[in-house]
Amino acid sequence: MSNSQKTLDTLCPVARAEEVLGGRWTLLVLRELFMGNHRFDDIQIQTGGTPQMITGRLKSLEAEGLISREPYSQRPLRYEYRLTPKGDAFYPVLLALREWGETWCKSEDESVAVNFTHTVCGQPAGVGLHCAHCGLPLRREEMISKQSADYALERKIRWEAVKKS
Repeated sequence: MSNSQKTLDTLCPVARAEEVLGGRWTLLVLRELFMGNHRFDDIQIQTGGTPQMITGRLKSLEAEGLISREPYSQRPLRYEYRLTPKGDAFYPVLLALREWGETWCKSEDESVAVNFTHTVCGQPAGVGLHCAHCGLPLRREEMISKQSADYALERKIRWEAVKKS
């Protein structure tokens, strides 16, 4: 039983999930883990959260069993964060949020932030939960992602701003 199940007095699965996720910063941390950023500094820079905020979210996600910490350096002691099977199961939810955001939260002149190729059929996957070409459900391990030029630049600017300071 997760921490949220112990403290939340409802059977509503949406309320329970929201208790685990806790809002924007958790979603952005999970986005970064799905994008392959596993180290604290990379996660903090790309989410824009304060170190305290990101630390709190990482601890919460670990307590809920969505991520695990693995040391990558002993001196000084530093950790990488990895998705557990429970965390990896969140991927379709993130895809659904992405689809909604691409459809309703941007202007018509903006390109898709991340384009996926579905390796099963070798075609562009589109922005939904199913491949736009073959119709199969999209699974993370069956997709190759490519950031749009604008999105890649946005992420690079965030990284360089931190390196300069």
